[in-house]
Amino acid sequence: MKYSRLTKEQFEELQQEFINFLATQSVTADEWKNLKENRPELAEMELDVFSDLIWEGVLKSAKYLEHISPQHMHLFSINNDHMHVIAVTLKNKVDMTTKEGFNWLRENLMDENVAFLQAKKEYSDDRNLDVFKLIQQGSVITKGDLYNYFNKLIN
Repeated sequence: MKYSRLTKEQFEELQQEFINFLATQSVTADEWKNLKENRPELAEMELDVFSDLIWEGVLKSAKYLEHISPQHMHLFSINNDHMHVIAVTLKNKVDMTTKEGFNWLRENLMDENVAFLQAKKEYSDDRNLDVFKLIQQGSVITKGDLYNYFNKLIN
């Protein structure tokens, strides 16, 4: 398995897609039930293959990631050949994960306690795996509103 297995909730949301996946492998509902009961290791492998297939699609289409903690915000633009990251760091005790803290940041962008940094990061041999690792570390896929706002602000 290249990524991680989908959660039970994710499988439930993707139930029809999983049924279609099994159908492409000529596995009927009865055969799937039999596989789960009598060959659980093969059923587990099918779940893993499906999970990786879903992750590949999600990661391939991801364009922006955000990772926000109390004092740091990392905004990623996922390009074809590299990532561009904008980092915002608070040097005071303001917690930007709270509504009050984020409002403080919005109103005090040019304050001496706010630092900006940007960088270009090349991918390893596997772009999708690089993106997946950021998600495992707490980043979430977004539409890029924050990234685009800060990119215009500092560039």
